[in-house]
Amino acid sequence: MALPRRRKKASSALAPPSAPSIVTTSKTLSEARDVLARNGSIVSSTEAAIASAEANKDLNAFLEVFSTSALEQAARVDAKRATGDAGPLAGLILSIKDNICYKDHKVGASSRILEGFTSLYSATVVERLLAADAVILGRTNCDEFAMGSSNENSAYGKVLNPVDKRMVPGGSSGGAASSVAAGIVHAALGSDTGGSIRQPASFTGTIGFKPTYGRVSRYGLIAFASSFDQIGPFAHTVEDIAAVYEAMAGNDPRDSTTSRKPVERVTLAHPGKLRIGYFREGLERAGMDPEVVAHLQAHIDRLKADGHVVEPIDVPLLDHQVPTYYILATAEASSNLARFDGIHFGHRSKAANGVEETYRLSRSEGFGPEVKRRILLGTFVLSAGYYDAYYGQAQRVRRIIRNKTLEAFEKYDMVLGPTCPTTAFAHGAITDPVAMYLQDIFTVQANLAGTPAISLPTGIHTNGLPFGVQLMAKPFDEARLLAAVKHLF
Repeated sequence: MALPRRRKKASSALAPPSAPSIVTTSKTLSEARDVLARNGSIVSSTEAAIASAEANKDLNAFLEVFSTSALEQAARVDAKRATGDAGPLAGLILSIKDNICYKDHKVGASSRILEGFTSLYSATVVERLLAADAVILGRTNCDEFAMGSSNENSAYGKVLNPVDKRMVPGGSSGGAASSVAAGIVHAALGSDTGGSIRQPASFTGTIGFKPTYGRVSRYGLIAFASSFDQIGPFAHTVEDIAAVYEAMAGNDPRDSTTSRKPVERVTLAHPGKLRIGYFREGLERAGMDPEVVAHLQAHIDRLKADGHVVEPIDVPLLDHQVPTYYILATAEASSNLARFDGIHFGHRSKAANGVEETYRLSRSEGFGPEVKRRILLGTFVLSAGYYDAYYGQAQRVRRIIRNKTLEAFEKYDMVLGPTCPTTAFAHGAITDPVAMYLQDIFTVQANLAGTPAISLPTGIHTNGLPFGVQLMAKPFDEARLLAAVKHLF
């Protein structure tokens, strides 16, 4: 199978049946700067992005476009450019997932239970990106409370994949991925709890990056599973991923889980010859698309030919990873979402009489089916008589998975594998919740172990859809991971 060093666009024979109708004048920060150098303005680029969002509203990627504040921010940055004081992200237009808080803007985790809520403060990542002079265009649709792998679980309707609107964009950050894939914004922020950045990146032909747990602040992120959640970017180039990551990363006194370890500067210098392990199961597991397998094998062969040491390794406890993740994540979700009860926070049922009925009806009306399913599962595994058998045991398995993952990085610099077993599937094609959960089979390891991971759009299937490969590194080795992506793929 021929393998280009860089992903190429599909030929006309494989052209998507429904491409976005309007794109901005640039798809990357580098292109945006070229436009600015030719007497362009960030205000005009922002106006083009607003028009593009409107022209592509059938994707349902945006729940709201922040036209007024985006243009005001763009004008401020243009003024700073005129005096030579603009920040490192001047010219960048991005979207944020609807679970990331932005002061005086609505945020709701795509759930009816938070409908109409306006944030009283901004997430740390939002503050840092605005300080770097990025423009935030709007908030993107997602699976409700980030629970899903297809972006079909939003209270505000499904998101379409701009590559092929018949297909899902992946989830839960499908709206963020679609906003980048459609060319509306240069970059987008999503959240990754079990693969919710990397899987939609694979399905939409974008780059999706999950940093080390604790490297980027979660302050201002509406929690799903606090020991797994991590904010990360989507973009078209590694350079844009690195720029957004560097602007966000670092310790935050408001988030006790952020690391005090200094953030290594990302130079994207060639990393030299590497030792790379690859997932044996990514080539052998039943249910893998043959073209995805062949593509991964071609990468392995090329990397060996280039002088890197590339050897097979086993995914630690592969068949236990998804069950372990869903036991722990749903347990944390049950606890985190208990506050949305119609009394402390969230929607209050108008039909309720009395405290007990207020709790019951408010949560029944406010939460969607998938969120209810996960709350029930999480409550069950935390209940008396089952805690040790399920939650306690899952924590022990998680520790084993983390230890074995870190052991692999004592021998290898990187670990290579597929992002997903297949390309994007059609809307409504997967109705069994367990089958949907198994979409995360190759992505949950990075969340269980807390390591950085990135999905790269290196392949185009004969069905015309993109797919990616995944590269993982040891904790806090983002700089070398991004450099490897830049030069090896």
